[in-house]
Amino acid sequence: MKSRQLTDLGQQLRVDSVRAAAAAGSGHPTSSMSAADLMAVLLAHHLRYDFDRPAHPGNDRFVLSKGHASPLLYATYKAAGAINETELMTFRKLGSRLEGHPTPRRLPWVETATGSLGQGLPVGVGIALSGKRLDRVGYRVWVLCGDSEMAEGSVWEAAEHAGHEHLDNLTAIVDVNRLGQRGPTRHGHDLDAYARRFQAFGWHTIEVDGHDVDAVDRAYGEAVSTIGQPTAILARTLKGRGVESAQDREGLHGKPLPDADEAITELGGIRDIRVEVQPPPAARMLHAVRAGHLELPRFELGDQVATRDAFGKALAALGAARGDVVALDGEVSDSTRSEFFAKEHPDRFFECYIAEQQLVAAAVGLAARGWVPYASTFAAFFTRAHDFIRMASISGSGINFVGSHAGVAIGQDGPSQMGLEDLAMFRALHDSTVLYPCDANQTAHLVAAMAGCEGIRYLRTSRGASPVIYGPNEDFPIGGSKVLRVSAQDRLTLVAAGVTVNEALAAADMLDRDGIPVQVIDLYSVKPVDRGTLRDAAEHTGCLLTVEDHREEGGLGDAVLDAFLDGRPTPRLVRLAVRTMPGSASPEEQLHAAGIDRESIAASAKLLVEQAVVR
Repeated sequence: MKSRQLTDLGQQLRVDSVRAAAAAGSGHPTSSMSAADLMAVLLAHHLRYDFDRPAHPGNDRFVLSKGHASPLLYATYKAAGAINETELMTFRKLGSRLEGHPTPRRLPWVETATGSLGQGLPVGVGIALSGKRLDRVGYRVWVLCGDSEMAEGSVWEAAEHAGHEHLDNLTAIVDVNRLGQRGPTRHGHDLDAYARRFQAFGWHTIEVDGHDVDAVDRAYGEAVSTIGQPTAILARTLKGRGVESAQDREGLHGKPLPDADEAITELGGIRDIRVEVQPPPAARMLHAVRAGHLELPRFELGDQVATRDAFGKALAALGAARGDVVALDGEVSDSTRSEFFAKEHPDRFFECYIAEQQLVAAAVGLAARGWVPYASTFAAFFTRAHDFIRMASISGSGINFVGSHAGVAIGQDGPSQMGLEDLAMFRALHDSTVLYPCDANQTAHLVAAMAGCEGIRYLRTSRGASPVIYGPNEDFPIGGSKVLRVSAQDRLTLVAAGVTVNEALAAADMLDRDGIPVQVIDLYSVKPVDRGTLRDAAEHTGCLLTVEDHREEGGLGDAVLDAFLDGRPTPRLVRLAVRTMPGSASPEEQLHAAGIDRESIAASAKLLVEQAVVR
C-alpha cells in the first residue's frame, strides 16, 4: 500500500474501533485510536500470516499486550477478512467471540489472554524463545504494548531475558500515548526515558512518530533487519487521535466516545478497505516425535527418597520419551531437581533465573507453540507469579507447575521459604489439577500423568526424604486416592497427603496399640478429589480427620469438604493444619509445633473417639 492508503487504513481502524465501542456501550476506543496507524502498517506491510491457518508454523505471532485496546484488534481482523461487519458489532455482547479483552479460548488468532497489563511482552519472550531455540522457524513475534504498562516490573523481567537471549525475532511496539487510566503516565511523551531502559537490557531501540506511516514502515523494516538484539519501537502517539474532542484529553479512558456519529464523520466516515496480508513462508514444525517408550525410574519399597528427587528423575525420563516436553526453572534447579532434565536434555531446558513472572510467562509462550512445559521453583515463590498463572488459566494454557520445598517440613529455613498457601492458590483456578504425592513411585507416575491433562496442573513435592510405600507398578489415576489401612472396626478416618501420610500411618499404629483402629486414606489427588472414596469412608466411620502441611484455608481439608456439598449429610470433619507462624526448627520440631505430626494426630483422634487420657 502507498502512504495515503496506509493512512486511510489507519482511519478505518479508528472508525471501526469507535463503532464497536458505541454498539457495546463500553470499551476503550481512545486507546485503540492511538495505535491505529501502528497496526495499519504492520498488517499491510510486515505481518506474515495466514488467517485461514492460524496454526501454520511459519506464521508471525502477534500479541496485543494492551488488551483493553481490543476494538483495534477486532477492527484489524475485519480489515484482514477474518471477521465480518456483523460480528464486529457483537463486541462485548453475550455469546460473542469478541470479548472485552481477547482470549485464545474464543479466537484462534489470539496467542494469549491479555488485559492484566505487563504480561504480553513476557509471553512474547516465551514465543520468541520457542522460535529461536526449538521451532527453528523464521517467524517474528510482534508485541504491541501500552506505555502505562511499562511501569510493571514484569516488563523489565522480560526485557532483560530477551536481551540476554539475543531474541532478534522479537519486536516490542510501545504505544506512547502519554495518558493512562486516570491521567498522565510516569514519563509522558519522553521516548528517550523508555529508550534508555530498553538499551540497558541490550535492546535496539527506534524512536518514531507513531502517526507517520512512512516512518513507522521504516522502523518495522529496521527491526526485521536487526541481528542479535530484540528491537523496541517507541512510538509517540495521541490517545483519541483524529477526533478533536477526544485527542490527548483526560477522562475518556474506557468509555465510548460521547458522540460516535460525529467522531466517525470527523474521521472521514465508514470505509471497507480489505488487506491482503502477506502469506507466511513455507515451513514445517520441527517438533520431535511425541511418544516413545517411557521408562520411569523405579524405587524399592522401604527406601528413603525425597519426592523432589523422584520428580527430577521422572521428568528426565519423560523428556527422553517425549520430544515435546520442555522444562523451565527459576535458578533453583539443584533444589527442585529439574537439573536432571537439564543435564539430559539441555536443548529443551530454559533457565529463567530469579524472575518467577517471566518463568510462568515463558511457559505460557512455549505452550502456545505446542510444547508441554514443566515449570518449577519453590512452592512459595509461585505466589509471586499468581496473576500470570491466573491469566494462563484464562488462556486455556496447558502447563505443568511443580512446587518444591512445601510446608513447614522444610525445617530450618523458616516461613519465607515455606509453601503454605500453594494448594489453595492452584485449587482456586478454573479446571486445574492439583496433586500431592507422598512417595517416590507415586511421584514418578503422577509426573508422567500430568503431561496428558488439560489446563493448569500443579504437583507439590517435598524437600526431605520419605519412605517408599508403593511399588513401582502401582497405579495412581488422577482423581483417585489410596486406602492404606481399613478394618471393619475403624472408629474414624485419617485423610492425609504428602508428608502427612507417613505421620498418619504412624499415628494409626499408635492408636491401634491403644485399641482404636482407624482408616487411613492417601488423598494424593487434591483436585479433582476422590469423592466416592471419601463418601464411603464417611459412611464407614462417620468422622474424618484431615491433616495437612498447609494453611487451614483452601487446602486438603477444604478439598475433602467439597465431596459433601451435594446436599447429602456431612460427616463430622476435623481439620489439622498449620495455624501458627512458624520459625526456624528441625522438620520434626516444625511438624510437632504445627500440630500435624503423629503424636498430634493420635491425640486428636483420641479426643474424637472420647478416649483422651488425662495426665
